Amino acid sequence: MEIDDIRALGDADLATELVESRKDQMNLRFRAATMQLANVHEISKIRKRIARINTVIRERELARTAR
Repeated sequence: MEIDDIRALGDADLATELVESRKDQMNLRFRAATMQLANVHEISKIRKRIARINTVIRERELARTAR
């Protein structure tokens, strides 16, 4: 999911996407720990997606306080 796609989401959708992404990250970590994960690059991709979501959430918080 690209940053433009994330910015298009509403606040509730962002919160839902963050929870789902963290669940995905946890599952990837378990799969990596049990040697069931074929592509370990998925872990870094999900970490970047979580960072993008947190960035957009923070941008919105700062925009609200600046008003």
